[in-house]
Amino acid sequence: MEKQVVKSPVLIYTEQTPNPETLKFVTNRMLYKGTADFKEKEMAEEWSPLATKLFDKPFVKGVYFCNNYVTITKEFNFNWDDIMLRLKEDIKQYIDNEGVVVKEGFAEAIEKIEEERGELYDYTEDEVEIVKKIKELIDTYVKPAVEMDGGNIEFKNFNKGIVTVILQGACSGCPSSSQTLKGGIEGMLKRMVPEVTEVVAEMG
Repeated sequence: MEKQVVKSPVLIYTEQTPNPETLKFVTNRMLYKGTADFKEKEMAEEWSPLATKLFDKPFVKGVYFCNNYVTITKEFNFNWDDIMLRLKEDIKQYIDNEGVVVKEGFAEAIEKIEEERGELYDYTEDEVEIVKKIKELIDTYVKPAVEMDGGNIEFKNFNKGIVTVILQGACSGCPSSSQTLKGGIEGMLKRMVPEVTEVVAEMG
Protein backbone atom coordinates (compact mmCIF):
# COMPACT_ATOMS: atom_id res chain seq x y z
CA MET A 1 0.00 0.00 0.00
CA GLU A 2 1.21 3.43 -0.89
CA LYS A 3 1.62 5.71 2.03
CA GLN A 4 -0.42 8.87 1.80
CA VAL A 5 1.69 11.89 2.50
CA VAL A 6 -0.31 14.12 4.77
CA LYS A 7 0.51 17.77 4.30
CA SER A 8 0.60 19.78 7.47
CA PRO A 9 -1.89 22.63 7.34
CA VAL A 10 -0.65 26.08 6.40
CA LEU A 11 -0.69 28.25 9.50
CA ILE A 12 -0.56 32.03 9.35
CA TYR A 13 -0.48 34.60 12.09
CA THR A 14 0.07 38.34 11.91
CA GLU A 15 2.56 40.50 13.76
CA GLN A 16 2.54 44.24 14.18
CA THR A 17 5.51 46.17 12.79
CA PRO A 18 6.70 49.62 13.87
CA ASN A 19 5.02 50.94 10.73
CA PRO A 20 1.22 51.16 11.24
CA GLU A 21 0.63 50.81 7.49
CA THR A 22 2.56 47.53 7.39
CA LEU A 23 1.69 44.12 8.77
CA LYS A 24 3.80 40.98 8.89
CA PHE A 25 2.09 37.70 7.89
CA VAL A 26 4.13 34.84 9.32
CA THR A 27 3.66 31.31 7.99
CA ASN A 28 4.92 27.85 8.93
CA ARG A 29 6.40 27.46 5.43
CA MET A 30 9.57 28.74 3.81
CA LEU A 31 8.23 31.25 1.29
CA TYR A 32 11.48 32.60 -0.12
CA LYS A 33 15.02 32.08 1.09
CA GLY A 34 16.41 35.57 1.26
CA THR A 35 14.62 38.86 0.69
CA ALA A 36 12.41 40.01 -2.18
CA ASP A 37 10.91 43.48 -2.13
CA PHE A 38 8.15 44.56 -4.51
CA LYS A 39 7.17 48.22 -4.47
CA GLU A 40 5.17 48.21 -7.66
CA LYS A 41 3.03 45.83 -9.64
CA GLU A 42 5.26 45.84 -12.76
CA MET A 43 8.18 44.31 -10.89
CA ALA A 44 5.85 41.81 -9.21
CA GLU A 45 4.39 40.73 -12.55
CA GLU A 46 7.85 39.96 -13.80
CA TRP A 47 9.07 38.01 -10.77
CA SER A 48 6.39 37.03 -8.26
CA PRO A 49 3.01 35.46 -9.01
CA LEU A 50 2.00 35.72 -5.34
CA ALA A 51 2.94 39.41 -5.08
CA THR A 52 1.02 40.02 -8.35
CA LYS A 53 -2.07 38.36 -6.86
CA LEU A 54 -1.78 40.55 -3.76
CA PHE A 55 -1.26 43.71 -5.83
CA ASP A 56 -4.58 42.97 -7.55
CA LYS A 57 -6.22 44.18 -4.35
CA PRO A 58 -6.81 47.94 -4.37
CA PHE A 59 -5.49 48.23 -0.81
CA VAL A 60 -2.05 46.63 -1.32
CA LYS A 61 0.80 49.10 -1.81
CA GLY A 62 3.90 46.96 -1.21
CA VAL A 63 4.86 43.29 -0.76
CA TYR A 64 8.06 42.07 0.83
CA PHE A 65 9.10 38.42 1.29
CA CYS A 66 11.74 37.15 3.68
CA ASN A 67 12.12 33.48 4.63
CA ASN A 68 8.81 32.40 6.20
CA TYR A 69 6.93 35.68 6.17
CA VAL A 70 5.45 38.27 3.87
CA THR A 71 5.18 41.89 4.94
CA ILE A 72 2.34 43.80 3.31
CA THR A 73 2.06 47.58 3.20
CA LYS A 74 -1.46 48.89 2.71
CA GLU A 75 -2.84 52.09 1.28
CA PHE A 76 -3.41 54.43 4.24
CA ASN A 77 -7.14 54.95 3.60
CA PHE A 78 -7.92 51.28 4.35
CA ASN A 79 -8.27 49.65 7.76
CA TRP A 80 -6.43 46.46 8.72
CA ASP A 81 -9.58 45.21 10.45
CA ASP A 82 -11.38 45.19 7.11
CA ILE A 83 -8.69 43.57 4.98
CA MET A 84 -6.48 41.41 7.19
CA LEU A 85 -8.58 38.23 7.08
CA ARG A 86 -8.99 38.43 3.30
CA LEU A 87 -5.23 38.73 2.88
CA LYS A 88 -4.59 35.88 5.29
CA GLU A 89 -7.02 33.66 3.41
CA ASP A 90 -5.49 34.51 0.03
CA ILE A 91 -1.93 33.82 1.18
CA LYS A 92 -2.98 30.58 2.87
CA GLN A 93 -4.83 29.31 -0.18
CA TYR A 94 -1.96 30.21 -2.48
CA ILE A 95 0.62 28.39 -0.36
CA ASP A 96 -1.74 25.44 0.05
CA ASN A 97 -1.91 25.11 -3.73
CA GLU A 98 1.90 25.25 -3.82
CA GLY A 99 1.97 28.29 -6.06
CA VAL A 100 5.28 29.92 -6.98
CA VAL A 101 6.14 32.73 -4.57
CA VAL A 102 9.18 34.20 -6.32
CA LYS A 103 10.51 32.95 -9.65
CA GLU A 104 13.94 31.40 -10.07
CA GLY A 105 16.64 33.88 -10.99
CA PHE A 106 15.22 36.81 -9.02
CA ALA A 107 18.17 37.07 -6.62
CA GLU A 108 20.65 37.08 -9.52
CA ALA A 109 18.69 39.73 -11.39
CA ILE A 110 18.58 41.99 -8.33
CA GLU A 111 22.26 41.41 -7.66
CA LYS A 112 23.02 42.55 -11.18
CA ILE A 113 20.96 45.73 -10.74
CA GLU A 114 22.69 46.43 -7.44
CA GLU A 115 26.08 45.79 -8.93
CA GLU A 116 25.38 48.23 -11.75
CA ARG A 117 24.32 50.78 -9.15
CA GLY A 118 27.42 50.09 -7.11
CA GLU A 119 29.86 50.22 -9.99
CA LEU A 120 29.22 53.91 -10.34
CA TYR A 121 31.34 54.29 -7.24
CA ASP A 122 35.05 53.72 -7.52
CA TYR A 123 36.40 53.22 -4.07
CA THR A 124 40.03 53.85 -3.18
CA GLU A 125 41.92 51.07 -1.44
CA ASP A 126 41.26 52.64 1.98
CA GLU A 127 37.59 53.05 1.19
CA VAL A 128 37.25 49.41 0.17
CA GLU A 129 38.29 48.43 3.72
CA ILE A 130 35.87 50.93 5.26
CA VAL A 131 33.00 49.72 3.05
CA LYS A 132 33.76 46.12 4.01
CA LYS A 133 33.60 47.03 7.69
CA ILE A 134 30.35 49.01 7.27
CA LYS A 135 28.68 46.16 5.38
CA GLU A 136 29.78 43.66 8.03
CA LEU A 137 28.38 45.78 10.86
CA ILE A 138 25.06 46.28 9.06
CA ASP A 139 24.76 42.55 8.26
CA THR A 140 25.71 41.44 11.77
CA TYR A 141 23.97 43.95 14.01
CA VAL A 142 21.35 45.86 12.08
CA LYS A 143 19.81 43.39 9.64
CA PRO A 144 18.66 40.77 12.20
CA ALA A 145 16.89 43.41 14.31
CA VAL A 146 15.25 45.03 11.30
CA GLU A 147 14.12 41.62 9.97
CA MET A 148 12.35 40.93 13.27
CA ASP A 149 10.22 43.97 12.50
CA GLY A 150 9.40 42.76 8.98
CA GLY A 151 11.86 44.98 7.15
CA ASN A 152 15.27 45.01 5.56
CA ILE A 153 18.24 47.31 5.21
CA GLU A 154 20.83 47.23 2.44
CA PHE A 155 24.09 49.13 2.14
CA LYS A 156 24.08 51.28 -1.01
CA ASN A 157 27.26 53.35 -0.98
CA PHE A 158 29.84 55.29 1.00
CA ASN A 159 30.86 58.73 -0.20
CA LYS A 160 32.83 61.42 1.65
CA GLY A 161 31.92 60.02 5.06
CA ILE A 162 28.23 59.58 4.22
CA VAL A 163 26.77 56.07 4.24
CA THR A 164 23.63 55.59 2.15
CA VAL A 165 21.38 52.65 2.98
CA ILE A 166 18.20 51.38 1.36
CA LEU A 167 15.20 50.60 3.56
CA GLN A 168 12.74 47.92 2.48
CA GLY A 169 9.63 46.14 3.74
CA ALA A 170 8.20 47.54 6.97
CA CYS A 171 11.08 50.01 7.31
CA SER A 172 10.21 51.81 4.12
CA GLY A 173 8.14 54.84 5.10
CA CYS A 174 8.00 53.78 8.75
CA PRO A 175 7.66 56.73 11.13
CA SER A 176 10.18 55.29 13.57
CA SER A 177 12.77 54.31 10.95
CA SER A 178 14.43 57.72 10.96
CA GLN A 179 14.94 57.49 14.74
CA THR A 180 16.39 54.00 14.37
CA LEU A 181 18.59 55.24 11.57
CA LYS A 182 19.91 58.32 13.32
CA GLY A 183 19.87 57.04 16.88
CA GLY A 184 20.93 53.47 16.44
CA ILE A 185 22.66 52.80 13.14
CA GLU A 186 24.42 56.13 12.71
CA GLY A 187 25.60 56.12 16.32
CA MET A 188 27.00 52.60 16.05
CA LEU A 189 28.74 53.15 12.71
CA LYS A 190 30.33 56.40 13.86
CA ARG A 191 31.65 54.64 16.95
CA MET A 192 32.98 51.60 15.11
CA VAL A 193 34.09 53.32 11.90
CA PRO A 194 35.46 56.80 12.67
CA GLU A 195 35.42 57.73 8.96
CA VAL A 196 31.61 57.70 8.96
CA THR A 197 30.06 61.14 9.53
CA GLU A 198 26.42 60.50 8.65
CA VAL A 199 23.94 57.82 7.60
CA VAL A 200 21.16 58.64 5.15
CA ALA A 201 18.40 56.42 3.82
CA GLU A 202 16.61 55.87 0.55
CA MET A 203 13.35 54.01 0.42
CA GLY A 204 13.84 50.76 -1.48
